[in-house]
Amino acid sequence: MPSIIKSLKLLSDPTRLRILSLLHQDALTVAELQEILGMGQSRISTQLSQLKAAGLVKDERSGKNNVYSATLPQDLVSITTQAATEIPEVAADNLALSHILSKRKDYARAYFDELAGRFGKDYVPGRSWKALAEALLKSMNYRNVADLGAGEGTLSQLLAQRAEKVIAVDLSPKMVDYAQNLARENGLDNLEFRIGDIESPPIEEQSIDLAIFSQALHHAEHPQAAIDSAFKILRPGGRVIILDLLQHNFAEARELYADRWLGFSESHLQQMLEKSAFSEIETLIADKESAAPKFQTLLGMGIRPKE
Repeated sequence: MPSIIKSLKLLSDPTRLRILSLLHQDALTVAELQEILGMGQSRISTQLSQLKAAGLVKDERSGKNNVYSATLPQDLVSITTQAATEIPEVAADNLALSHILSKRKDYARAYFDELAGRFGKDYVPGRSWKALAEALLKSMNYRNVADLGAGEGTLSQLLAQRAEKVIAVDLSPKMVDYAQNLARENGLDNLEFRIGDIESPPIEEQSIDLAIFSQALHHAEHPQAAIDSAFKILRPGGRVIILDLLQHNFAEARELYADRWLGFSESHLQQMLEKSAFSEIETLIADKESAAPKFQTLLGMGIRPKE
């Protein structure tokens, strides 16, 4: 538990208060904080170091970057929020934060719009038929299926051959348009594509028997929110299946594939599934690529408990 006296002393500094106000809203890198605050890296790093030492922020390594988030005790959240309103720059900080978060999504959307129509012909890290087969073995005979972050719909089309109804969700309008046309050409009337964010998919709550993320979670702004949403749309007894990259250090993936996160460890995926209240959780390494950078595919599964 952070010292209240030390915490209040740190919060009396406007710069540290601005940083905490931002990190309480979203996890950010030093570079993103620089862009928002208009300050130098050294100054921001110094402030973050003090806040981290006091237990008010934490950092998580993601490739070459440290991603910082607030770990404020509940008693200090309201104080920080109220105090931040007294700082004139905070309103501009919040606008700049919205711009940063919008740029993140725009970058990912532009990347997948560009890929529409040739997605299956290009290399995508972590995608292999072996890994997909592992998931498909777990997804037989489900009535209603959600493919979250469906891309061009390769997996959705396979699922539609067995399921009664498949709803495929993707953020890219061009990808959705391409995939829906392809589904019509193949006579898959039970496959419907919808434009939407996997963190809040346009699907009715408790209407799905199986929810799948296939190499989609590392593109999510907030992976935990995406898994929480999957829990909400699943019926009691429904299953979630997650195929994603095992945590790696290939930082170039951010530029090459519009990745937001450099994969997840088994323990992190387990923790996220537990936090969303899934039960009967399993995780395993489904595939290991032989070519550099030797991506590994992580498979996670969980069931929404019956009420």
